[in-house]
Amino acid sequence: MKKVLLFVLGISFLGFMSSCGDDETGTNISISGIPATATVKQGETLTVSGVSLTADAGIAAFAVTVDGGNPVNLSSLITVGETSATVTIEFSTTDLAIGNRILVFTLTDAAGQTTAATHVLAVEDPAPQVLKTGLIDANETWTADNIYILSGRVVVDAGVTLTIEPGTIVKGEEGDGSLASALIVARGGKIMADGTADNPIIFTSVLDNITVGQTAGTNLTFEDNGLWGGIIILGNAPISADAASVQIEGIPADDTFGLYGGDVANDNSGKLNYVSIRHGGTLIGEGNEINGLTLGGVGSGTTISNIEIVANKDDGIEWFGGTVNVTNALVYAADDDGIDIDQAYSGTINNFIVIAFAGTDHALEIDGPEGAAMGKFTLSNGTIKGFDDEMADFRDGAMGTVQDVYFFNFPNPATTSGEGDLELDAGDLNDDDSNSVNYQNGDLVITGCEFNPPAGLTMSDIVSDKFSANNAAFQAQMAIDNSIVSTPTVGADATVFAWTYTSQSGALAGL
Repeated sequence: MKKVLLFVLGISFLGFMSSCGDDETGTNISISGIPATATVKQGETLTVSGVSLTADAGIAAFAVTVDGGNPVNLSSLITVGETSATVTIEFSTTDLAIGNRILVFTLTDAAGQTTAATHVLAVEDPAPQVLKTGLIDANETWTADNIYILSGRVVVDAGVTLTIEPGTIVKGEEGDGSLASALIVARGGKIMADGTADNPIIFTSVLDNITVGQTAGTNLTFEDNGLWGGIIILGNAPISADAASVQIEGIPADDTFGLYGGDVANDNSGKLNYVSIRHGGTLIGEGNEINGLTLGGVGSGTTISNIEIVANKDDGIEWFGGTVNVTNALVYAADDDGIDIDQAYSGTINNFIVIAFAGTDHALEIDGPEGAAMGKFTLSNGTIKGFDDEMADFRDGAMGTVQDVYFFNFPNPATTSGEGDLELDAGDLNDDDSNSVNYQNGDLVITGCEFNPPAGLTMSDIVSDKFSANNAAFQAQMAIDNSIVSTPTVGADATVFAWTYTSQSGALAGL
């Protein structure tokens, strides 16, 4: 008697292997007719006809288990007690992850005996892959129906515009040092990556099983970092360094596309909007990893908004001078600093979130100028959730304003060798009181911020001026300009980050 069974598994298959068995008592129970191999791309439907079920004691149930999960029981589609049936099985592959899947088909008879057919199924990525390497020397557009693979350093040359459509996925190959994969926009080049909340542009690793039409894969987490490089944008805006233009860290000195800095404050390097950068930060030199997003001498003519950095081995975002303004930036699980400012960056960072994890060093690391330029940044309307890291480290004559930022979930500095504090530190370039002087004369302003430290701690317990002669004055002024709170009245608007992987993972809960 012929029956038709239809079940949707949300899975796709590349290889099939079938099996059948007989009960040792001699009562036959078997599954046959499942083909040894089959090839289906994710999103297609696989139909297998002529599958035979035999159970001399009568069929009780036919079920399937996917990757060791709960079985999909199909007994309701079989007349209980039948001794045989020929069925058609249809597999919908829409939701299955790419890669090898294990399916176990189990037939049970009325006597409680079972037999199983086990299948190894490999899921193919349906999207065409486009390999990119070396110099992009003519305008081009990357489209959302392809997945683009960065092999080594891919450089957008001066005078060239790279346009990336909303929803496009770009994956970086593994490798470090000279083999590190990264997308670099050279001075005079442009990137136009204008995504949307529904269709963000995603940069990730080739190890991520995300595919076209998806906003997140299933096999990597926030602990998976350093799997590729990151994005480096270089411009002609002013920097404060030993020269008007210098080489970005990690790019060999003889590669001229690594230069950044100049005298064009409103320089335009293009647009980044609704862009998520994940699992990057591979080593490019001894002790030197790539930031999720590096901005070297990027000018105010550039638009950067709605940016997410997830699980980067080095800093989330680092500014080396420049004047570009950034709105709605989120850094989740950076393995060094969340936000890092260097070389007299003088733009505004407004509405930002930093969520630390076990590897984070500082939520904020703010360095002062290295040369003659004296630009001042503004960092406002932020929420910073700590882990076992420092709130902020101001070093080397830092100059700028931090205002209306909420700090919480940090440890007690007294019990963690200083983790959980905000400090004025001498830093790497000098060993004097330049941070103290800048704070006292108004070149460094920290105001309107709210702190929610462990119970019982005061402002003097969580902030410190390493130039000890000024520590008491610093702590007293910080207590006047800022507050200890249990419920914040300042901070970021977290609702604008609903589109992010961070939000989808639940990490924005409570913010």
